[in-house]
Amino acid sequence: MLKRLFDICVSLIGILVLLPLFLVISLAMVATCGFPVFYFQTRVGMHNKDFKLFKFRTMHANADKKGLLTVGGRDPRVTPIGYYLRKYKLDELPQLFNVILGDMSLVGPRPEVRKYVALYSKDQQVVLSVKPGITDYASLEYINENELLSHSSDPESTYINEIMPAKLALNKRYIDDQGLFTDLKVIFKTIRKIVA
Repeated sequence: MLKRLFDICVSLIGILVLLPLFLVISLAMVATCGFPVFYFQTRVGMHNKDFKLFKFRTMHANADKKGLLTVGGRDPRVTPIGYYLRKYKLDELPQLFNVILGDMSLVGPRPEVRKYVALYSKDQQVVLSVKPGITDYASLEYINENELLSHSSDPESTYINEIMPAKLALNKRYIDDQGLFTDLKVIFKTIRKIVA
């Protein structure tokens, strides 16, 4: 209950404070790569239920049909402004609305697409017992995941066999440690990593 109250209060304040930035990003996107401004992707949430994740669009239209993983900072599917939105994690800001709606929490395991959730072992499915979050231990550890994948000859295999299991292990660690103090610690670490 306290976590939900914290999520709502911080998200509402965040949306109000960031509203001018939302407007600037939206205008810049329309001017440089047109509509739509937002991108909605189906992700898997708590209790294995699908929901629509909100993001600022960073790729050209229908680019996700060419693969779900983004490889390297200069993936040709990513728009010029999308590169900077991704670099500074600004594309994730609309997920504050997901938090308000109750689909997500500020801190929790990052929600995955159904394709990869289908590969979870029984033990790994424990991450679906809590609300997914905007940031978590795995987000901090793999903040440069796209760059890691760019050095792989088979990014899909590297993600499934190496990165995803490591992230899920970190997700489970969060579940064991979860609490308001842990959430505050993760939020401050995330901000520090982004602005560093």
